[in-house]
Amino acid sequence: MQTKELTFNELAITQTDLYQQMGYGGSTPDEGVRSELQAVVDEVATWIRPCYCYTVCEGTLTIHPTPTLRVHPTPSTPSEATEDILLPLSPIIARQLRGATAFAFFVCTAGSEFEQYQQRLKQENDLLRTFLADALGSVIAERCADSMEESLQDSIDKLHWHRTNRFSPGYCGWPVSEQKKLFSLFPTAEPCGVRLLDSALMVPIKSVSGIIGVGPDVRRQDYTCGFCNMKNCFKRNK
Repeated sequence: MQTKELTFNELAITQTDLYQQMGYGGSTPDEGVRSELQAVVDEVATWIRPCYCYTVCEGTLTIHPTPTLRVHPTPSTPSEATEDILLPLSPIIARQLRGATAFAFFVCTAGSEFEQYQQRLKQENDLLRTFLADALGSVIAERCADSMEESLQDSIDKLHWHRTNRFSPGYCGWPVSEQKKLFSLFPTAEPCGVRLLDSALMVPIKSVSGIIGVGPDVRRQDYTCGFCNMKNCFKRNK
């Protein structure tokens, strides 16, 4: 398993990233909001330590009749994981993973300190900063996942392999409940300090998990809403 802790500066977050996450699209918020946002960023940047980890496993992908990935145990998986783990996938994700030689499973998080920061803002009833921190946390988790992908690509470049897009439980028809099986592939119960609730939701909340296919015959494509059947997603391009 590969694990790395990052600094805020390594995430290279831009104002545009934050404005888009806040729902402004190509517009710019007023001076008051910008000032409060910068104050939140400046505070968080001094102590936050985002973290990512990933593990690469061999597996067998079956498309028909039911899309299923049979993941084979590796020396890095827990000792009790001696049998193949079956991951039912949605047809959308299975099609994108087709042709992969191996599969990378990942967890990325803004960290427990950021979770505590969000809770403090809520207790103080600071609605604006709670909203701003929520947007910032989402961007931090996604940028952390981007860094994870770069590390993964560096590790497979020597094999002349490529990678697919990353896909997470809860999206593109992949049930959130399958997250429990995904976490079972890591040698620790709480990779990067992230734990699962009985509902299969992650804590800290600002965390991302998922799968990436790797191999010589796969490719990464630009994300399009054609991948996904979530009609009410606020990021959907109409």
